[in-house]
Parts: sequence; C-alpha cells; structure tokens
Amino acid sequence: MSHATTPIISPVQRTSGQLTAARRGRFLLIAATVLLVAVLLLQISEAAGVTAIGLVSWRPLLYAYVVWSAALCAAQMMIRGEAGQRAVFVLPAVLFTVAMVIFPTFFGLYIAFTDWNLSATDSMRFNGLDNLRTLFADAYFWNALLNMVYYVLSVLVQYAIAFGLALLLNAEIKARKFFRVAFLLPLMLSPVAVSWMIGKSLMEYRFGPAATLARHLGWDNPAFFSTPVLARTAIMVMDAWVSIPFMMILLLAGLQALPSEIKEAAKVDGASGWQSFKEITFPLMLPVSITVVILRTIFQLKLADIVINVTAGGPGGATDTVSSFIFREYRDRSNVGYGTMLAEFYLVVIIIFISLILKGASRWMQRTN
Repeated sequence: MSHATTPIISPVQRTSGQLTAARRGRFLLIAATVLLVAVLLLQISEAAGVTAIGLVSWRPLLYAYVVWSAALCAAQMMIRGEAGQRAVFVLPAVLFTVAMVIFPTFFGLYIAFTDWNLSATDSMRFNGLDNLRTLFADAYFWNALLNMVYYVLSVLVQYAIAFGLALLLNAEIKARKFFRVAFLLPLMLSPVAVSWMIGKSLMEYRFGPAATLARHLGWDNPAFFSTPVLARTAIMVMDAWVSIPFMMILLLAGLQALPSEIKEAAKVDGASGWQSFKEITFPLMLPVSITVVILRTIFQLKLADIVINVTAGGPGGATDTVSSFIFREYRDRSNVGYGTMLAEFYLVVIIIFISLILKGASRWMQRTN
C-alpha cells in the first residue's frame, strides 16, 4: 500500500521563486512606465504641432494610465508579496485621486498660462504671465472676491440660527419628530430648484406672492433685486434657507451626544438655562461648532448656482461670486485660458484661507482647554 508524498519545498526554492516573481513584477512595471511615458511624449508633441500622427484627443494617454495603474498594482503583489497585497487595497483610491484631482489641477495650471479662446480662430498658445496681469487689473474679479467676504461672514449668522434650531429640536417639545423632518426639507431640494421656486417665482416683482404682500404692506415698488444691498441680502436669505438644515442636523447630533449627567448636575446646583448653556453646553459643543462652521465655509466659497439663476451677478456685480464670475467667463466669453487662471488663483486663495482658519481654530481650542 503506497502513500502519497507531499513535495517538500526548501527555503532556497521558495526564495528563488520569490526573486523570479519580483523580477517579473519589476519588468512589468518598467514596461508599463515606458509605455505611459512614450504615449505622454507623443501626445505633447501632437499638441505642440511637432508631429501629426492622429492623436486628436488625450484618450490614448488615459488608456495608457489605466494599463500602468493595473501594472503597478500587479507589480506590488509580485515584488512585495503579502505587504503588496495590503497596499493594493489603498492603491486604486490613490490612483483614482491622481487621475481625477491632481492631474486636472496641474493640467489646468498649464492651461492658465495660455491664450485659449474657443470663439477665436487661433488655437491655444502660450502667453506667459498675461492672464495673471489681466487678473490683477480685473476690477470685476476683485469685486466678486469682496462679495465673498460678505457671503462668508453670513455663515456666522447661519450658525447662530442653526444652533438655536438644534437646541429647540433637542428639547422635549410636542411634535418634535415632525419639526425635525420639516426643518430638513430645504436640504432635500436642489439650490437650482430653490432659486427658481423662490427667486424667480415667489420674489418676482410683478406677480410674485412676496411682492404682492409687500405692496399690501405699503412698499410701492417691491423689487427685491433692484439695489445692491437688497439683492445681496436676498441671495443670502435663499442660500441660508437651503444650508441651515445641514448645520442644524450636525449640531443636533452633537447635542444628543453630550452626557446628560452634567446637565442634571447643573440643574441640581441651581444653574439657570442660560448659565447651563454658557458654562456647559456651548464649551462642550466647541469642537462640533468649529467643524460645522469650517465645512459650511468651504461650501459657501463655492456658491454659484443661486446667483447664476436668479441675478446672474447683478445688479452691477453686487451679488457676483467668484465661481459665478468664472462660469460667465467660460460660458459667455469662451475664454478658457483666462477663466482657468481665475480658477487656479481662487484655489490658492481658498487653500490659504482654510489653512489659516484651521490653524486659528486649533490654537483657540488649545487655549480653551
């Protein structure tokens, strides 16, 4: 009676197999990298007019990048073994971020230094710092950037209202569940729908219900978007109506996570409602509050849809935001090069501004703690 024998793999054979797989992985990665670089150089030469081999779009480079990404993941497993397998769980997300975020940002930086107008007969050409000089001399852009100061400051008012609503919905009131759903309804609507429903319908100065009610109250010409202050305030109100529920639900979650024992101890000690809020609730809610304000500020810096649909930046640029101004630069003037320079410059401003806010918030939290 014979017994099947299991082949014994020696450490030398195992090491040799690993080295062979590692060599294959390196060869695969080098071959894919050479292919990617070759396609990139061909695309650049085609775009510069040096060659004419029919690469009309950048799609071949996308295909080469996908092949290189797959080769990179496979090479990681072949070269690093188990550690490479763990890395593959992260690599697809990193590669997708590079393709969808980092590459477009740097490609946009390249376009920002070109003269590229879709309505002109000339093709894209490098123009150095001309777009940057035009930006610094553009009064309309700086007006839009100044308007963003007003819009960002309105976030503090939105925060105060959202905190009040969160306190109300956290209290023991009748129909609390109904009010929670009702206050969340604006968040479920698209800002474009809100701009047409409120800005173009309810606040329409001839037949809108809000204008009709204003006439009955004695306002002769209830044009909500006729003066800069009124128009900007109306935009802020519509934007706040959509955005406050988002802040409210985050603050409400923070309030519900607070330990109830501290509040009960404050009541036993005879603290009033205001004292309990000032000394306990608000300090404990500071981390959540700062997070909410920063998130809302980031969203506010992208404000465009309501302005584009309701006022198109008017009257006289009083309601313009940087995003809506860049949108019109692309759509109305077809000025891709200058519009991209505006977008890249605004991105740098946002990064610096948010970094300063985060640094200031961190220092404030350290002092309060």
